[in-house]
Amino acid sequence: MDEKWQKSFPVSWDQFHRDARALAWRLSAAGPFSAVVAVTRGGLVPAAVVARELGIRVIETVCVASYDYDKQGHIQVLKSIGASVAGTEGGTGVLIVDDLVDTGATARVVREMLPKAHFATVYAKPAGRPLVDTFVTEVSQDTWIYLPWDMGLQFTPPIGDKATV
Repeated sequence: MDEKWQKSFPVSWDQFHRDARALAWRLSAAGPFSAVVAVTRGGLVPAAVVARELGIRVIETVCVASYDYDKQGHIQVLKSIGASVAGTEGGTGVLIVDDLVDTGATARVVREMLPKAHFATVYAKPAGRPLVDTFVTEVSQDTWIYLPWDMGLQFTPPIGDKATV
């Protein structure tokens, strides 16, 4: 892992589900929304939870590649937002959902596609936070968030190396 990641923030499935529901709760007053756009791949799970909680039946994806495990690289749009969801009003009434905003590079690309949409993430880092309208938890820029779909069940040593098992 890159030296810039000084801290880690492991998130269990239970915690992620609670945080995604908390995001839906915050968004309930911001709607109504006609559709959810999930930023793949990380936005798929929270988008499903939010859509369920808010009763939104139309779920679209925008497929953006930017990470290679622990390194953020070149942004590539693999699949754009369908015209039936994007509409002609810049995304008015559309909710964009992603797992996190880090540097904001992905968010900038998606924002350009739907400049009037409401952008929501479960987690936010300071560099990307200004690009989202709603989020649940902020973590420092030097924290790597380990999301549940990227982890297996195994022993994790305590934060203090001197602790004994």
